[in-house]
Amino acid sequence: MKKLTVEELLAKAKKPGEDAMKLHPFYKGKVEVVPKCRIRDFDDFAIWYTPGVAEPCRDIKKHPEKVFEHTNKGNLVAIVSDGTRVLGLGDIGPEAGLPVMEGKAILFKYLGGVDAFPICLDTKDPDEIIQACKWLVPTFGGINLEDIAKPKCFYILDTLRKELPIPVWHDDQQGTAAITLAGLINAVKIVDKGKKEVKIAMIGAGAANIAISRVMIVAGFPPENIIMVDTKGILHKGRNDLRTPGNKEKWHMCEISNKEGRTGGIPEAMKDTDVCIALSKSGPGVIKKEWVAGMAKDAIVFTCANPVPEIWPWEAKEVGARIVATGRSDFYNQVNNSIGFPGIFRGTLDVMAKTITDEMCIAAAEELAKCAEDKGLSDDYIIPRMDEQEVFPREATAVGMKAIEQGVARVTMTRDELFKKASKTIKRARDEMKARMEQGFILMGEE
Repeated sequence: MKKLTVEELLAKAKKPGEDAMKLHPFYKGKVEVVPKCRIRDFDDFAIWYTPGVAEPCRDIKKHPEKVFEHTNKGNLVAIVSDGTRVLGLGDIGPEAGLPVMEGKAILFKYLGGVDAFPICLDTKDPDEIIQACKWLVPTFGGINLEDIAKPKCFYILDTLRKELPIPVWHDDQQGTAAITLAGLINAVKIVDKGKKEVKIAMIGAGAANIAISRVMIVAGFPPENIIMVDTKGILHKGRNDLRTPGNKEKWHMCEISNKEGRTGGIPEAMKDTDVCIALSKSGPGVIKKEWVAGMAKDAIVFTCANPVPEIWPWEAKEVGARIVATGRSDFYNQVNNSIGFPGIFRGTLDVMAKTITDEMCIAAAEELAKCAEDKGLSDDYIIPRMDEQEVFPREATAVGMKAIEQGVARVTMTRDELFKKASKTIKRARDEMKARMEQGFILMGEE
């Protein structure tokens, strides 16, 4: 493969945004509602609407659980956002966040066969967001919280997980954690370092890194080997500014991490560490080359800010990083939620799980890591790509089996049954998309 110049790499990085500005107005949105039932002639509306529809309505009234048989509730997920922390763009509001939520919906459908719909709320009040989600429960089988600022995102997720009878997921927390863990499992394997021994610098102490740290710890990475940095410096037991109710997650990290008692900022946190996991603010230049150069031999660098990583991957490689990952699809090693939430929700919905536990996230991460290992690991391949179709049914199966094992599933199936069900559903979604393009119902547009 030809090695690209810095100018060519930068041009490549800008192209998706340029294409997006052409194609978004061409399609005027990315999602629409189409029927999934037969409509042979107008007589069929007597079945799907009045008078025939009265019978399933009566059946649900008598047996509320029948809503999953008579409607699409069991495969319908609400993507709920207030637009307060959209990608790396910050608080841009619900309307400006809508293109992201629509994009999320097509990933749900194409990769997981999940029918998802964007719900952008015109409120920033966490209790109003919680109430809105409660109002949605009769229609949706799951809720995906998206791009909600901290610290309220923690409160919203924790409250809804306790109070709602359907699974609630915050992709910026749980999704990012699962995918990052999957990449980390394989990265440390490649450099031949054990999870108990690696020192990990975490740049950023927002929803993503807090959740990543929690899931990493449950998965066996010791908390005392983690050094986390927020906008004011390294978290340590002397950070009395974090002894407040609004910072309880950060203060917990102060208490359990950083056994060396490091102080300072990003360069001090990264020095001599084996791993850097950065989900802070969009770069480049947030992490400097000399800080990467000061890391341990065979350094692992995950710079996953969107839309631009904290340091360009080629810059990190120039100064000695062995494995580099970003959140972008146009570079090697994309650590991106897109290979997580579609399969995780597929498995969750197929067993009608009541919640999505950390252990279900870890099961997804371990299966993703195994998928990549089965194909052959390398410095530039630590995690599966979106175009590896077999990954999503495997991930869904691992999640569904863990839900059954933990007793949070309403439906019990064998591993083989789960895999066949997920494979069939996902294949149908992809075949339908292909057919609609081939038949001209989806125009190809011009890039």
